[in-house]
Amino acid sequence: MLGLKLPTDPRWANIAEMNLEEILTDHAFCEQKAASTAISLIVSFPEYTELVQEMTALVEEEMSHFKMVHDLILSYGFNLGRDRKDKYVHQLLKFFPKGGSRTTQLVHRLLYAALIEARSCERFRLLSEHLKDKKLAKFYKKLMISEAHHYTMFLKFARQYGNRKEVDQKWNALLDFEAKLMRNLGTSETIHG
Repeated sequence: MLGLKLPTDPRWANIAEMNLEEILTDHAFCEQKAASTAISLIVSFPEYTELVQEMTALVEEEMSHFKMVHDLILSYGFNLGRDRKDKYVHQLLKFFPKGGSRTTQLVHRLLYAALIEARSCERFRLLSEHLKDKKLAKFYKKLMISEAHHYTMFLKFARQYGNRKEVDQKWNALLDFEAKLMRNLGTSETIHG
């Protein structure tokens, strides 16, 4: 369904469970960054009314997810740790060349966002299926559904605003690149790493 070319080894969920405070902190900041991405799209492309409306709703949703994760952190007796660089996103953002038309820039940003949401969805599915903590597993199942919606929304907008054939070619190339990137990730207590 997600089109990912290299699935995460299910043992990653064990790493996450053994480092719950770290994974929850990383997750909280992922939600904050997702909200920031939506705000950035609004600021950069205000002329796309439908996109602005959807991104406005997404900001609210992502910040509500941030609050839910932060509340979970506190319920486990943890504190929100410091944000750290997301190696996955940092490497992913190197794929498309800088520059190009505004439409090209928009499509690239939407494809990046779609892929990040797809990988998050896949990771949340693993957590929902493998965590021993049933409350936390149920929480991740609910968020998995939300992430799947975000993934399809971003991909739909990329196809809507760009040339469908070119967008699909770029999407497949990005999926191939991401699969190579994932070969070196999946061993740390981060949502994407």
